[in-house]
Amino acid sequence: MYKATLAIKQSGSKFGNTDRIIFVGDSAGAQLALITSLRLRNQQNWLPQKQILIYPMLDPDGKSPSYLANGSDYIITANMLLSGFAMYMGDKAKHSANPELYPLDQADFSGLPSTYIVTAEFDPLRDEGEQLYRALLTAGVEAYCQRYLGVIHGFFQLSGVSQSAVSCMENITNQIKA
Repeated sequence: MYKATLAIKQSGSKFGNTDRIIFVGDSAGAQLALITSLRLRNQQNWLPQKQILIYPMLDPDGKSPSYLANGSDYIITANMLLSGFAMYMGDKAKHSANPELYPLDQADFSGLPSTYIVTAEFDPLRDEGEQLYRALLTAGVEAYCQRYLGVIHGFFQLSGVSQSAVSCMENITNQIKA
């Protein structure tokens, strides 16, 4: 995502205003959006205008209490989520020193763009999204977090059957427009 973002920023002015780039990511995509913002902050002289992180996947070890509480009784299980990290990381021992795989361990979130985080009540990832929210506030980042009650990981894609998903999409649309 980082290299694609640089290419869009470089060439995107042909198609519109690249000062209004907003990252939106869902689950593993939210992790990629956050890591890309951190890389841009550290290596470039610009950031997206804001980032919207929908139930971000941030802990490859699944240590949070919500992994235990919500990891087995719902459609998206802790094992399913952690298997995504396993595929991404390959040899875990080889990659465990890579700080980008452990963004919650970042010492410095300062300077990141305004961030809107969505969490779901019965999601194994709930606690890590809310932990990120608190870390962003501590670092002085304008951040908002909304926990949707009664829903699971992936609810955002269920707008045909879930009023919570419709509300979430409306809130994200408003964040983008603001």
